[in-house]
Amino acid sequence: MVSCHVERPLDDRVWAAFSNLQESRPGGLAIAALMRPPDAGAGERDEERWLARAREAADRGPFGHHTHFTSPTHARPTTGDPAERVRREAEWLHERGARPTLFCGGGWYTDRSVALACAELGYVDCTPRASRPPYLPDDAAWVELDAPARIEIDGRNLVAVPTTHGAGALARAALLPGLPARVHAYFHDTDLVARPRRTVIVWALRMLGLRSAATDLDALAPAVREHGRVVAWDDLARGEAADLRA
Repeated sequence: MVSCHVERPLDDRVWAAFSNLQESRPGGLAIAALMRPPDAGAGERDEERWLARAREAADRGPFGHHTHFTSPTHARPTTGDPAERVRREAEWLHERGARPTLFCGGGWYTDRSVALACAELGYVDCTPRASRPPYLPDDAAWVELDAPARIEIDGRNLVAVPTTHGAGALARAALLPGLPARVHAYFHDTDLVARPRRTVIVWALRMLGLRSAATDLDALAPAVREHGRVVAWDDLARGEAADLRA
């Protein structure tokens, strides 16, 4: 499986690069578009163009919601209520006819309240990581999950499919024996405007398609929802949730 964090959907050059790759399906893989909604406070006011591009992406593959909690250029939260932002953006999407099935928190951020919001919204959460993102501070909040599962949290179940490989890690893994049974690779839309990065991503996805049976996040979700193992939130949560009190 593969997903793209579509963080600059209103940038024509970045969008064209992503759109072309999603259309081409390297390795036979349907690329899920996890799109960041426009931030009017940061000057992103072209809702109609954003929605048109979201419809295009959803026609080509799974469609999801990607939140930057602070600003278009700052993914993790520094102020406000992260869960409230997720719910507010989800409401904006639904009011305009967009129906995301997937979610990923920017900078791999999540906490109990964000996870509960995702469960309430019926999202499949891709924020958990199979291993700790190396750039995070030691005490930063993230969730560690090695395989798809139902996360039990305050009486609810959150379906989760962890992200296992970035583009570089996937390229290295594709050269070695022992590729995991479930691979969920990701990249950023901005990676695609740099020719060397795009070349690595396309090659890695083609290799993944040759070595593994292709599926996509929407196709896997029902089986996880019905039969996935149940794990407790407290066994997976790492670090400390952001303390954003004034």
